[in-house]
This record gives sequence, C-alpha cells and structure tokens, in this order.
Amino acid sequence: MQQHAPTPGVSDYRLAPALAVRFVGGLLVVLAGLLAVLTVLVALLDLPLGVLVGAAALGVVAVLVAAYVVLRAVPVVHLGTDGYRVRLVRGVGVDRAPWPDVREAVTASPSGTPVVVLKLRDGRATTIPVQALDGDREEFVRDLQRHLQHGHGLRPL
Repeated sequence: MQQHAPTPGVSDYRLAPALAVRFVGGLLVVLAGLLAVLTVLVALLDLPLGVLVGAAALGVVAVLVAAYVVLRAVPVVHLGTDGYRVRLVRGVGVDRAPWPDVREAVTASPSGTPVVVLKLRDGRATTIPVQALDGDREEFVRDLQRHLQHGHGLRPL
C-alpha cells in the first residue's frame, strides 16, 4: 500500500516582534514630528486646540492600526499550495512565484545575515531573511521544504 504525504496546509509567517516594534517606533517618531509642526501652526494661525487634539487622536489610532496590520494581519511570508509570496521586506527580489518555478532552495549568510534563497528556473531569485520572521528558523526551513516538495509532486521516501 502506497502512503501519500499529507498536503501541507497554508503557512503564514509574521514579522518578528523586534522588527515590528522598530517599525511602530518609527511611526511614532513621524507622528511626533507631525504633531510638533501642527502645534506650531495652531499657535501661529490661532487655530482651536481641538485641531491639535483631533490630529493627535487620529494619529494614535493610525499607529495602532498600522501596528495591528504589521504584527497580525499581514504575513511576511505566505506559503500556499500553489506557491509563495513575500511582503514587507525590502530587497527580496521576486516577491512571489508558483512552486514549479522554484529550481532550488538554499540557505546562505551574506554579511552574517541568515537567509533562504529560492532560485527560480529563469535565473531570478527570492531572498528571505529568516531573522525577519517570527518563529523558529529551522521549522521555517522544514516547512518551506515540505511545501516545495509537494509543489513539485515529490513524496518523502
């Protein structure tokens, strides 16, 4: 009797908390700068204080929504049954491709940063910095291998 490997489900990997905190911190700095400029405008133009309070409240809500999106709503790496997609990371190269287009997956450490490189059949590549992902690096690589094997129609021995 022939056993089939279970179909890997969809796997979503979120942004690592440390990077998400840096991103949200950057947004807070931008908000503070905008509020400082608005404070000067309110004082110079003799605008009502409610304008400043309203802008501050709106800005805080916007930062909270952005934090939720970055931390929970949008996966950085999505491994599906048909292929993969990478978002929110600069310099990844090809941000999505179907599994049959992937020629090989290799690990590397350019400049000391551990990455997984998905080399595509047309010579292009996707570089995924594993430190940017929330979760265990080794488990991510194993999960990626399962998806890639299934996407190529391979079964484990």
